[in-house]
Amino acid sequence: MVKAQNSPDGPAAPLWVRRPEALHRAAYAVAALVFSGQIVAVLLRGSDGPTALSVLLAGGGVALSWWQPWAGLVVTSAASFAVTAVGHDPLSVWMMAVLVLFSVTLRGKQPLAGTGIVAAFFLGAFMTLGGFRGGAIVGAAALFSAIAGGATGAALRIHRDHWWILEERAESAIATREIEATRRVTEERLRIARDLHDVIGHQVAMLSLHLGAAEIGLPEDAESSRQALVSARSSARTVVVETQRILALLRVGDDTSDGEALRPTPSLSGLEGLIASFESIGLDVRPSIDIPAGFVEPSVGVTVYRVVQEALTNAYRHGEGTATVEVREREGRICVTVENRVGHPLRGSGSGSGSGSGSGSGLGLVGMRERVESSSGRLTIDSDDGRFRVHAEFSPLGAVV
Repeated sequence: MVKAQNSPDGPAAPLWVRRPEALHRAAYAVAALVFSGQIVAVLLRGSDGPTALSVLLAGGGVALSWWQPWAGLVVTSAASFAVTAVGHDPLSVWMMAVLVLFSVTLRGKQPLAGTGIVAAFFLGAFMTLGGFRGGAIVGAAALFSAIAGGATGAALRIHRDHWWILEERAESAIATREIEATRRVTEERLRIARDLHDVIGHQVAMLSLHLGAAEIGLPEDAESSRQALVSARSSARTVVVETQRILALLRVGDDTSDGEALRPTPSLSGLEGLIASFESIGLDVRPSIDIPAGFVEPSVGVTVYRVVQEALTNAYRHGEGTATVEVREREGRICVTVENRVGHPLRGSGSGSGSGSGSGSGLGLVGMRERVESSSGRLTIDSDDGRFRVHAEFSPLGAVV
């Protein structure tokens, strides 16, 4: 049987929900006390054998219902006929039958069927063998006690199932959130690995090549300079080795396809193709790109590309209408602005800057902020007047803005 657990993020489930067998056992404990009390009363009064047998029949039905709910309920309820036939007050038998009915409906059995069985036996014994003894009040008490037992058990069962459903939904939501966070972190790690390989690796290789050319061109008597260049080339090779080691760590668990691995490195020259890809899936984009050729370092160009990509992804998923993209040089800096009208609010979206002020946004926005900061840029995210705006500024060389 499933058991509800305490939730650290919400109210704790009641004890009887966390221990669903508690009420079930409590009902049988009370029924056992009623049975024991009735047996003691029979012995003290010195009642005859038929009276004792009718009480034992009811107790046997209670015991049987532990393993066979329907059969036990029928036997316990039918004992009201036996008790009424010998002229004994059937109140104790009614109590035992109602407790069994409560337990049966709490275990998920049909409440209407169970209530109907108990009510039929109670009223049948009252109207036939009982000869309407006690009048309408006793008959009404018999009927409504049966209804109360079945309704209470069914209501508690429904309430308990509701708790379980809420907990399952909460666990599912947490698991989905963790899976999504892991996926986004993995994607960002692989992006960094590719950029590190294609941008840093290329620049270090070119540096080593130029150092070698400079070493060859030195005059024979420039021994100290030659040693310095040899040391510099050795350091460049060390950088390559360490870069490869970092790449191996970043690519743990990478199952990238060959086609993905051969994809060109993102750069400013690929912005037009990126925008066209979003237009092909239905996003209306109005671009304005004006960057002088050779103005931006490759690593900064990759970051600009990724900022535009993530911002347009958010515009496609959560926005509506036209998205404007502006990438241009202003006062010696690269300024990137992507703006769109908000259709469906981003979870946790807010405003802030690369300095870390403001609350965090969605996972994609967090990754965007981290990428901008890694290039010593500044990111601002605003959501005002129904508009969502992403603005980033960089030095073309990646220096602090």
